[in-house]
Amino acid sequence: MTETSKIALVTGASRGLGAALTEELATRGYHVLAVARTVGGLEELDDRIRRKGGVATLAPMDVSEAPAMQQLARAILDRWGGLDMWAHCAIHAAPLAPASHVDGKDWARSVLVNMDVTRGLIALLEPLLRARGGTALFFDDPRAGQKFFGAYGATKAGQIALARSWQAETASLGPRVVIAEPTPMPTAVRARFFPGEDRTTLTPCKNEAVRILDAL
Repeated sequence: MTETSKIALVTGASRGLGAALTEELATRGYHVLAVARTVGGLEELDDRIRRKGGVATLAPMDVSEAPAMQQLARAILDRWGGLDMWAHCAIHAAPLAPASHVDGKDWARSVLVNMDVTRGLIALLEPLLRARGGTALFFDDPRAGQKFFGAYGATKAGQIALARSWQAETASLGPRVVIAEPTPMPTAVRARFFPGEDRTTLTPCKNEAVRILDAL
């Protein structure tokens, strides 16, 4: 990595769109900090990036552990002075269930990961993004109000509502906040929601990563 490298943070980087974005950002000259709980997934991602000549730093962390996220933000500040991009792909996809049967633990985990974590990361990363004129990237999945999507739909909608407020608040001073709506992709989350779906009709995550980054 050179001193002029752009720095990107991807939370939820080990698979799906997060992995595809990490890989694509690395090919575009970013030094990518890849955060996820799945160590094996991160190592496989790092191998793919290195084969293409890219650079990544693996951060096997749970985004719901606030002290770990605080330590990460401090390390970014001390080493690079800020961030050029943050792509927030971490999500908890609770099992589908009628609203009257949503499991309490699944609900609590959904609120924690999809909403509380987002709030905490916005507070931690805003100064880092502003320091380098950076961009924060969120991903909408409008399931709120659909049957059986109570836990996921409500908390994902809450996450995006918070991101939209942040977007409006930072329109003049930065950082830039972008909310993308990806087309359906063959991710593990989607397979859990739609197990009988023909996945050959879905858009590959790599293609969506390229489209979203090009649109920026």
